[in-house]
Amino acid sequence: MAPLNVLFIMSDQHQQKVTGCYGHDFIQTPNIDALAARGTRFTTAYTNSAICVPARAALATGRYVYETRYWDNSHGYDGRVKSWHHMAAEKGSGTTSIGKLHFRSAADPIGFEQSMIPMHVAGGTGDVRGCVKRPLPPPLKRSKIVERIGPGESTYTRYDRDIMESACAWLKARGESKQGAPWTLMCSFVCPHPPHIAPPEFYERYERMNFPMPKMSDPDVPLHPWIHLMQRTRNHEDFLTPQTKKVLMNSYYGCVSYLDSNIGKVLAALDEAGLRDNTLIVYTTDHGENLGARRLWGKNNMYEESAAIPMIVAGPGVPEGKVSTTPVTLIDIGPTVLEAIGHAETAKQEKLPGQSLIQLAKAPADPERVAFSEYYAAGADRASFMIRKGKYKFITYVDYEPELFDLDQDPEETHNLAQEPAYAEVVRQYDEILRGMVNPEALDEQAFRDQCALVEQCGGREKITAKGAIQGSPVPGEQAEFMA
Repeated sequence: MAPLNVLFIMSDQHQQKVTGCYGHDFIQTPNIDALAARGTRFTTAYTNSAICVPARAALATGRYVYETRYWDNSHGYDGRVKSWHHMAAEKGSGTTSIGKLHFRSAADPIGFEQSMIPMHVAGGTGDVRGCVKRPLPPPLKRSKIVERIGPGESTYTRYDRDIMESACAWLKARGESKQGAPWTLMCSFVCPHPPHIAPPEFYERYERMNFPMPKMSDPDVPLHPWIHLMQRTRNHEDFLTPQTKKVLMNSYYGCVSYLDSNIGKVLAALDEAGLRDNTLIVYTTDHGENLGARRLWGKNNMYEESAAIPMIVAGPGVPEGKVSTTPVTLIDIGPTVLEAIGHAETAKQEKLPGQSLIQLAKAPADPERVAFSEYYAAGADRASFMIRKGKYKFITYVDYEPELFDLDQDPEETHNLAQEPAYAEVVRQYDEILRGMVNPEALDEQAFRDQCALVEQCGGREKITAKGAIQGSPVPGEQAEFMA
């Protein structure tokens, strides 16, 4: 295959289920759906860590979090570990990014030839409160997620508009230049990440709908102890009423459709520039959104709402209209880009653990491939790990009982099979797969030590806790706001 251009489009906090092509019954995502129709859609796609900064570091490096020690939203990617952007540059193929990166700092050697209007971790360390563990910080006294909802504009919606316009202009200029060398553009939007404020025309699409309230949102529904602790620490649910919950959900749906509209404009610009026929297009997000399921808002866990992500690839050599059940994750992006631009051997030389989505799309579905995710960040006193293979999802929590779900029979993950004798062998097999990859207890301790060191470096537990949480990184030019 001749080298291709790559247009890599990314969003933030887009729940896989809230996409038309993934089966949602009313969300309006026509541009993402059309992209899936002309390419391959992966149904079993996961983040490698259900929180922004570690997920984006895994995507950049093509390596698992435990390999790089970018544990949480305060340990941002800094160029210390080689990224696929570095690898492409070493082969003479520069990469441009536009929009959110959420790395440590623009001053770090992160490998891009050009980085336009980037968003990075606030102050280089971001929300250090998320590193305070054992015991966890007290519950939130205010929730930015709840306070900033409804129709309107936010710094995030305006930022996404700037990203879209910059990407369209970049593609137009590239089309006019007629340069022969393959290029890679990473166009990274921030919506539908909170604040969930949707431009009115998108909010109004869902305002009159009588959509169902989140599952397992009754306070009497028991939660796994690790999840219960998460819910009590990241207690956004406490600040909601039935009325404001509907507004929040309406706003999230509106932000997803706003994202889709911006994606459509970028794809149209690609077509208008005459670049579609020799460009690989990839769409994904960094992690999902609980959207009230189990009384949780945000991300931070291994359930489908939080950990599953959309993953779509389209372009020359990719099967059209295909749906693949092969498990994939963000670490597969690097090998995909490198293959597309003509440097597939680089991923092998660097011993990246992922595989090219191009090859996975062409091959027969392999549901037995393992997807792996790990979490050490905010709201969790101990680490959690996930294995998805075949129809089962296995979740281990250090010092807590595990969970096992049959996603064929129980796609909503309401029935934990891990304690049932009939599934003891499945639990043993999946635990063996997990421990063949990592030592959960040792990694939990390593992350804790690194987090404690950063907390002390930033003034200690009491100072960090009193300062409050950021609850959303600022856009370029905006100051971080802490909410105690």
